[in-house]
Amino acid sequence: MGDFVQQSITKTAVRELASPIADIAAFNNLVSGVISGNPWGCTAYDVAGVPQAPVAKSREGYTARIEYENAEAKVVGSVTARAPTVAAFNAAVTAIAADTALATAIGGDAIHVSDEDSFSATLKCHDANGEIYYVAFGREQVRVTSYSDDAILATIETWADTKPELA
Repeated sequence: MGDFVQQSITKTAVRELASPIADIAAFNNLVSGVISGNPWGCTAYDVAGVPQAPVAKSREGYTARIEYENAEAKVVGSVTARAPTVAAFNAAVTAIAADTALATAIGGDAIHVSDEDSFSATLKCHDANGEIYYVAFGREQVRVTSYSDDAILATIETWADTKPELA
């Protein structure tokens, strides 16, 4: 009977942020900046003859929390909305806050509690050494997964140290 033979060693590293990323605009600027600026020096590649970007979103999700307060400023209800994009998140917050029928049904005024929002975006990156790894941004942490070369983490860490929102 054959044995399993280890082929590679992949690693995961997590940076817990000192404070959550302020809001969806700051989060979007951070993630979009990585995609457009490619600060980690990722390289384009092909999969079955189809060109792939050096850095691309592989997953994203955004959740908003709306609470309803009565005349005494007591929370009488809440709604959460999960959206697939930043634009959909912003549209959902606007639509829910403007929904007077829902506010009447719940019995309070809609208030977007942005401190309770959550954001996540995972980037798929192709390193110059051929490795594909992932960087998952959350509001409270950044996770680097599926890498084996420690130079990848060192590059990301050096970049992250220049971003105040990732302190």
